[in-house]
Amino acid sequence: MTVYLIQSPEDWQKALQIRKQVFVVEQKVDEKEEFDEFEEISRHFIAKISDQAVGTARWRYTEKGIKLERFAVSADARGKGVGQELVKTILQDVDNQAESKGKLCYLHGQITAVYLYEKFGFQKVGDIFDECGILHYKMIRK
Repeated sequence: MTVYLIQSPEDWQKALQIRKQVFVVEQKVDEKEEFDEFEEISRHFIAKISDQAVGTARWRYTEKGIKLERFAVSADARGKGVGQELVKTILQDVDNQAESKGKLCYLHGQITAVYLYEKFGFQKVGDIFDECGILHYKMIRK
């Protein structure tokens, strides 16, 4: 499995297809909510198994710190460590950015993915909340 920063239009299109399938089709998120004004300012990653795109995620700077988001793994690749590799690679990328030092790193984790993020030092803060019809916890990296 490989996970890397998206550089090509082909990988960008594959990432968008994965997000559309996972969030819009499977989870019924409004397409206008899924694809937002932060696409161009985010650092997008793609995960591949045997050259097949199977996952994607992004991170970006916000007023609050660094937000990890849009973690999506194709249904046929779930349970194969794709999510873990995406989180690991993105955190390495964040840690390698000089301007990231000392900033709060956080995400909104779907309740089904909380355990994954906890493996990487994220902790739930606050109450469960609804985002786009899906239950989430705000999680911060300790």
